Amino acid sequence: MTKEKSSRNKTIVLDKDEVKKYFNRTIKLETKKSPEEILNKTIYGDVFECANLLPDKFVDLLVVDPPYNLDKVFNGTNFKKTNDDEYREYTRDWIKSILHTLKDNASIYVCCDWKSSMVIGDVLQEFFVIQNRITWQREKGRGAKSNWKNSMEDIWFATMSSGYTFNVEDVKMRRKVLAPYKLDGKARDWKEDENGKFRDTYPSNFWDDISIPYWSMAENTEHPTQKPEKLIAKLILASSNKGDVIFDPFLGSGTTSVVAEKLGRKYIGIDREKEYCALAEKRLEHAEKDKKIQGYTDGVFWERNSNVFQKKITK
Repeated sequence: MTKEKSSRNKTIVLDKDEVKKYFNRTIKLETKKSPEEILNKTIYGDVFECANLLPDKFVDLLVVDPPYNLDKVFNGTNFKKTNDDEYREYTRDWIKSILHTLKDNASIYVCCDWKSSMVIGDVLQEFFVIQNRITWQREKGRGAKSNWKNSMEDIWFATMSSGYTFNVEDVKMRRKVLAPYKLDGKARDWKEDENGKFRDTYPSNFWDDISIPYWSMAENTEHPTQKPEKLIAKLILASSNKGDVIFDPFLGSGTTSVVAEKLGRKYIGIDREKEYCALAEKRLEHAEKDKKIQGYTDGVFWERNSNVFQKKITK
């Protein structure tokens, strides 16, 4: 017996007819393509098999969320945990396959958990200039009786060269000011409006303002490792400009393409699961009409679960 969804449950689920409908909007590569032929498309296929058919030096920003070195099931397809040496070679292989697509001034972000981070960071140094390692708080994860609960993930930030885009003014964080300081009776480094006192701060490499998509959020899907739109928005705003090309070779539920569309960038994404490609296309259809990104309004990122944030997103 099928359990009926709550009226508040906004999780995007496709029936068989929708899978067929949206999958028909994807493309499959059989010959070498020009940028114009693949921009703003979802590509159905395995990155290891079709990457050589992509054009050279057309990508401004690469966002990668590869399978972590864990036993995981993606829509019936199993990814098996391996030893570090095998995972290192796997990482090296996918980098080599897509390296030719990157412009000389491109930036790269690679998502990973704490364990795969050690391997991925090491391999990235072979190909790129490492700029930083971002750690973000997932706020999820099962409790552990004999270890610390795993609620953090890493994102490695690297570039092709020392010349790259970084729009720091576009990724400021708005925080409530709890102890406002004044100098000569005037506010020092903070402002005040009808919602209270706040400060727009420059971003650090630790992010504690991210909410993992859950059932009452409109962006939520049944993909097991879906990344939040707010998370990807930070990467895209910081390291690309409007009209730039964003590439995600492990697209999954489509978050990178969706956020690129909402922020006025071009995109391409590759995934080998038919249902995930269809899911990405449905989300892209919504993104063409609705540009909202939860947690990002008025050109700044808001603290998670803050009163100011809640007022803004419900207007």
